[in-house]
Amino acid sequence: MNSVILLVLLGIVAWFWFDTLRSQEIAKAICKQVCKQLHLQLLDDTITLVRVRLRRNNRGRFRVQRTYQFEFSDGSNNRQQGMMIMRGTALEILELPGYTNRIISPV
Repeated sequence: MNSVILLVLLGIVAWFWFDTLRSQEIAKAICKQVCKQLHLQLLDDTITLVRVRLRRNNRGRFRVQRTYQFEFSDGSNNRQQGMMIMRGTALEILELPGYTNRIISPV
């Protein structure tokens, strides 16, 4: 019985880890695309996971909501911080202060 519980827990941890990697890859691709469209540069080519929580989607099902932060620049010497919220692998909110107030996608 204990080995079954351990296997289930390991399966959940493995799923969560792979799902987080997939979500981060999608978030980074979206961020790069939006920065390119607005003629901005994604600095350090990275986004950072800052928060993870469970939220319901429009259908009432729980999805993992991840909040990412990243830095971008318009080419001058200023670094600005943006924020992105992903619910599962879908973009929920993208904020680029000074360039777009808020981009919200239905989840």
